[in-house]
Parts: sequence; structure tokens; C-alpha cells
Amino acid sequence: MNYLLAFFTAMLVSVAITPLMIQLAPRLGMVDLPDPRKVHSSPIPRVGGIGIVIGTLVAVRIWVPMDSSMYAYLFGSVVLLAFGMWDDCRELGHYVKFIGQFIAVIAVVYYGNTFVHQLPFREMSPIPPDIGKPFTVFAMVGMINAANHSDGLDGLAGGLSVLSLVCIAYLALPVNGSLIITMAAATLGGVLGFLRYNTHPARVFMGDGGSQFLGFTLGFLAVALTQNVNTALSPALPALFLGLPIIDILAVFAQRVYHRMNWFRASKNHIHHRLLELGFDHYEAVVIIYSVQTLFVVSAIFLRYQSGWLIVSLYLGVCAAIFALLTLAEHHGWRAHRHQNRLNAQTVITFFNRHGLLADRPLKLVTAAIPVLFLVVSVSATRVPYDFGVGACLCAALLLLQLAFSRQPGSVVLRAINYVTASFIIYLNDRYTIARFPHLATAEIVYFIVLAAAIGLAVRYTKHVDFKTTPMDYLVLFVVLSVGILTHDSRQQAELGAMAMKLVVVFYGCELITSRMKSRWNLLNMSSFATLLLLGLRGLGLA
Repeated sequence: MNYLLAFFTAMLVSVAITPLMIQLAPRLGMVDLPDPRKVHSSPIPRVGGIGIVIGTLVAVRIWVPMDSSMYAYLFGSVVLLAFGMWDDCRELGHYVKFIGQFIAVIAVVYYGNTFVHQLPFREMSPIPPDIGKPFTVFAMVGMINAANHSDGLDGLAGGLSVLSLVCIAYLALPVNGSLIITMAAATLGGVLGFLRYNTHPARVFMGDGGSQFLGFTLGFLAVALTQNVNTALSPALPALFLGLPIIDILAVFAQRVYHRMNWFRASKNHIHHRLLELGFDHYEAVVIIYSVQTLFVVSAIFLRYQSGWLIVSLYLGVCAAIFALLTLAEHHGWRAHRHQNRLNAQTVITFFNRHGLLADRPLKLVTAAIPVLFLVVSVSATRVPYDFGVGACLCAALLLLQLAFSRQPGSVVLRAINYVTASFIIYLNDRYTIARFPHLATAEIVYFIVLAAAIGLAVRYTKHVDFKTTPMDYLVLFVVLSVGILTHDSRQQAELGAMAMKLVVVFYGCELITSRMKSRWNLLNMSSFATLLLLGLRGLGLA
């Protein structure tokens, strides 16, 4: 499955490049300094977009077949990255940035021949290329700027893009749109590799190089999906799955025109700014916006074949409700957290926590349960594919080197190897253990429910553990729940959704265990090494 390989390729490249760029940012002059319109109070490197773009483009170049449209897309992406990095260093004006945006989009539309030929409300009457191509240029440049302006809070632009990309990939799945799915998966990998460094409080910003690339990619995929790959979709559907950034930038421009302000001068009247002014915490504002975007993308999936009138009416109706609520709250001086209720339930929680029932015991359970899962599945799987064996041997050798020479108990490499081990185990468990021993299915369900509950309690109540829930965690939850709900009508898709949910639980368990490691010679790393070694020997036919 090329899309899985593209996802992991992009994520690994992004994870590897981002910390390096954080170190180089001061030398390159790519640091975002505080000012009155921004929400951060200390200098932050804005180089995360480099990891996103390079990770995505490397994966696309390897795993996506090349044609004129893909070469145009690669060219446009490099142009936007160059102009974005230039802006992150020198603070270019909007007109200079427009030059880069138009170069990138014109290449895709006129050389790559990717443009709109069906508009909402007139699906039966295609528009001529002389109209469709300029319209596409205008729309894609607008999407680039919408994504750029949504990059105002930690994790916001990246999270909104993740939700849209998941929706785009899902909509391409029924028609075998492998190119769209692989590109979306590659971009997802690049963004997720960056987001762990960008959730509040962020260690790095994506900068214009990243946000413009995401807007460009989303615009390209939206046009390719609805106009070329799955033409049965309503042409109005991009309004829903691209969602909140579009109406946000239109509303901001409308306010600037109404108040006779400079159209392109940055201001603090975006939705995220208004939520902060109402007293919401940083992460609360991000989660609220994630929730609205989730509503849009889920609606896009359920209404994908409906009329443009219904889709546009729903989109504008939700947007109108959002702005009406914001305006009413501002007009009446409403503020979040003005009155906080102190419930007596806190006394009960303190009692249970004092006796370790909400922290120590769940943490011990997680620490033991995941290594046991690794070892049990590595032994009980009825078959280990040859390619898994080769990959497991390589990972085991790398893990041994890390254990022998690395001084960091929770290094990026060790974390990545544990995640790869978890991926191997979940796949083998579903395909070669539960499938052959269906009587274990009930026990498996109980195991993952108990494990998820234990992880939640341990994260919430354990002290001295450097593991905090972030808006990215809510984002992952939204995506996984959506996948689980939306794939119920297909057995194969349902299996993939269940596998994704189990993998997320195990990933969070590994992250929790890693966060309290005092030594690299610990139960998780040792079980990963034993598991990889056993899988390698079995896959190569040596055991």
C-alpha cells in the first residue's frame, strides 16, 4: 500500500528535519519575534514548514507516479517554500508573496492542466477552459492565503489541514483514487511529524513556507478530487471539507473593507483571536475550532452526492451561527471562566488519587500491558511476512545500537522504533492472530478498553510525568472516531478503522511509558528488541 509507505516516509523525514531546523533557525534569521498582534511572548523559530514540505515532497516523488500535473505540483511547492522561507527571513510584503503564489498556481493550472470545469448549481453545463482556468487560479491563491492566515495559534493550521486531508483521502477511496490518497497521506505524514513540536506551547512555527504549502496542496487536491478523480461529488463540496479557513478570511476581508482598513495589513480579528478575547484558553480556542472543522468534514462525507444548494446552505448557515454567537458574546461582554464551579467531586478524586487508584496503578498497568502485548502477538501470530522480517531485523539492529551508545532514554530514534514495533504488532494481531483465533476477539476488545482507560487515568492524575494532553491529542481523537464511525459500512474499511483506533491507543501508551523512562534499559525497550528479533527470525524463516 503506497499510501502507508508515503505516510511513514514523510513523517520520518519531517521528524528528522524539524529539530535540526530549530537549531539552525537563529543563524538563518528565521525566528518569529513577539508583537502586539501575535499571541506568543517569546521568540519562536519558524522553520517547521521546511520539514513539512521536504517530508511531503520526498514521499510524493518516491511513491507517486509522475506526470505533467505532478511535476507542476512539485515545482509550485518548491516555489512557495522558497518565497515562504524568504518571507520568514525578511518579512516580505504581500505583493511579493503574491508573485510566488501566482507562479506556483499558474504552473499547476496551465502546465499541469488541473483546473475547474464544473461549478456548483450548474453541474450539467461545464464551463469553458478560458473561464475555468482563471477561476481556478483565483480560488487556489485564495486557499493559500486562507491557510496562511489560519496559522495564528499553536497547532491550528496544521490541525485544520489534517482534518481536511483525512476527508479528501476518504472521498477518493471509493473510486480508487490512489494518487489523491497517496498525496494526502504524504502530506499528513509531513504535518504530523511537525505537530508534536507545534502544539501549545510550541517549540517551532511552520512559518509562511509551511502554511502556504498546505493551502496550495489542499487547493490542488480539492480541484483534482472533485473535477477529475471522483466527478460524482458535488462541485460545492470543497466549501465543507476545506471549511473554516475560507469563511474566516472572507469575513476578515469584509471587516477590513467595511472599516476602510488596508486589505492586507495583519490584524487580530480572525476567529481564533476573537475566541481568545472572550477569555478562552489557548488550547480551548484550538479545540473549539477543531470541533467546527470536524463538523464540516463529517458533513462533507455524508452529503458528498447532494445538491450544491444544500451544501452551500449548510455551510453558510453554520458559519452565520458561529459569527452570530461570537458577536452576541462580544456585545454582551460575556467571558469564559468568569464563574468557575468548584465541585465536591474534587474531594473524591483527591481521596482516590492519594491511594494510587487514579495514578500509580493505572500507570503500572500500562507499563506492563504493552510489553506483554508485543511478546504475545510476536509468538502467537500464525505468519510473519518476509518483508516484515527484514524490517524487524533492521529495526532490532538499530535499537541495539541505540541502547548501547545513546545517552537519552527517550530519544527520537527509540520512540520511532517503539512505534514501528507497535505498528507491526497491531497489523499481525489483526491479520494473523485474531483472524485465525476468533474466540480471542472479545478478550482483545476488553484489553484495549482497559488499556485506553488506564492511559487516560494515568495521563490525568500521575505526577512527575512529562506527558500532557494537547490539542493534537483531541485532533487524533476526532480523526480516529471519525474513521471508526464512517467505515462501518465496509468490512475492509471497518477493519482499517479498528486497526487505526488500536494503534492510537498503543502509541499513546508507548508515549506515556517513554515519558517516565529513567534509563534506556527498560521494559518497553527490552520487549521491543525481543519482539523485533523474534519477528525477524520468523519472517526470514530462521525460527
